[in-house]
Amino acid sequence: MTSNPIAEKIQAGAAIIDVRSPDEFNDGHYPNAKNLPVNVLMLKMKDIGPKDQPVVLYCETGSRSAYAAMILKASGFKDVVNAGGLDDMPQL
Repeated sequence: MTSNPIAEKIQAGAAIIDVRSPDEFNDGHYPNAKNLPVNVLMLKMKDIGPKDQPVVLYCETGSRSAYAAMILKASGFKDVVNAGGLDDMPQL
């Protein structure tokens, strides 16, 4: 079995952030994910946790989470990964 770097980050305690809208989040989300829609991410960054904690982002297709990753990296978060869409997230 090949290792999955995203699954490893999650198992090691990464913050899991769903950057979709609250309606999309309520329709189904990854276990233990926080919903911080990309349009309010700048205002809610403190809700993510320490900037040295790994962060795994996802959305529907990966575009909003790619944008969110750029925002977080520019704001000083050290270990940010765009996992793509919800369907791309690892099964744990």
